[in-house]
Amino acid sequence: MNKLETLEADAAELVKKARNAGADACDVVVAKSASHSVSVRDGHTENSNRSENDQISIRVFCGKQVASVTANSKTDPDKLAERAVAMAKVSPEDPYQGLASKDDLYDTGKFDDIYNSLELIDATEPDTSRLEQNALDCEAAGLSVANVSKSMGAGASWSRSGFVLATSTGFIGSFERSGFSISASMVAGEGTGMERDYDFDSAIHQSDLKSPEEIGRSAGEKVVKRVGPRQVKSGAYPVVFDPRISSGIVGTLMGAINGSSIARKTSFLRECMNEQVTAKGVNVVDDPLMKRRMGSKIFDGEGIATEKLQFVEDGVLQQWVLDGATARELGLESNGRAARGGTGTHPSTTNCYLENGTQSPEEIIADIKEGLYLTETIGHGINMVTGDYSKGAAGYWIIDGEIAFPVAEITVAGNLKEMFLNMTPANDLEFRYGTNAPTLLIDGMTIGGN
Repeated sequence: MNKLETLEADAAELVKKARNAGADACDVVVAKSASHSVSVRDGHTENSNRSENDQISIRVFCGKQVASVTANSKTDPDKLAERAVAMAKVSPEDPYQGLASKDDLYDTGKFDDIYNSLELIDATEPDTSRLEQNALDCEAAGLSVANVSKSMGAGASWSRSGFVLATSTGFIGSFERSGFSISASMVAGEGTGMERDYDFDSAIHQSDLKSPEEIGRSAGEKVVKRVGPRQVKSGAYPVVFDPRISSGIVGTLMGAINGSSIARKTSFLRECMNEQVTAKGVNVVDDPLMKRRMGSKIFDGEGIATEKLQFVEDGVLQQWVLDGATARELGLESNGRAARGGTGTHPSTTNCYLENGTQSPEEIIADIKEGLYLTETIGHGINMVTGDYSKGAAGYWIIDGEIAFPVAEITVAGNLKEMFLNMTPANDLEFRYGTNAPTLLIDGMTIGGN
């Protein structure tokens, strides 16, 4: 029996103990993880960390009363079950919490073939010396770029995690995933004129990871371009969002259509179902069944089968992001987007992305008389109730369709409702994050400068 099979058996046994202790229903989650990371600076190792962890969470229901307890895997299961039931019996009722219906649960008989097709495990486990060398090579490549003045450090890491879910409705399932990453941060300029920038990459399989040298050089080249920033005149301009910023814009959109925000009435899009929320031609997809992607999974945190969903089609909002509890509160059905957080569930996307447009970033920039290419935002200036958006920013000024000079110490502001309706995606989509987007042009934003 392998490690996950053992954990499945332990989880199923804890479900039985909770029922014997008086629970009407319950589910058990076991999360296991191992990770190893090395960071270097100035050619020397700064840190080498390895951690391993098994954690077990039990959620029990006594009627509409619910309680959750989390402990390590060494905790006595009988006492854990008894404690959870005792807590539930003195907890207030929650009319929306509950387990997924047995009819909605994933058919585990189909599990192996689909899970294996996702290729979520790379059995390679690099040792400390390999991680250290990757980090050193990454840093050296960054420092080799002309006019880079110093390193803020580089790092390499490996991880492997497993997830087990067992429910009193008869579901037992598990999956694992691996992860590899490399990163570097470089500095250019001197004194008060110093600038910092970075690059990184992460992947499920080591073979899909960009080379340490490529990441290091990219970090160095990015920071050198930022030296000597200027300010610009305040006004309304088109703003081109670099992909590492545009992904955040899509993440904000998905947060605004998250079922929890809709149920709490804290979203500026709460009244916009089946309405135009982005420019025509814009499509936003969430696909949990993508091969070798960080968010891939074949069942969600409640045991419901996952499937590819279109949340925005041709600019029109199609559905909310839902788990079981928020779906029940809204009078709807879960769409398989429950994630485990702490000891309960919450709605969350998996591999979310805004589809490509038709123009290249260069073609989009070429049509701009004067505007901003945005590469960094600062602060948390988003009001999710009103949609107001205002952040400190840095990037490059565009003049007559060309990148002219770096800019810093400016602000970018607008309202997300209007921003979404005025977005134009480029055709350079890459999958580097949990939420991804190509370069985005948003017209008519307010830039605060001189």
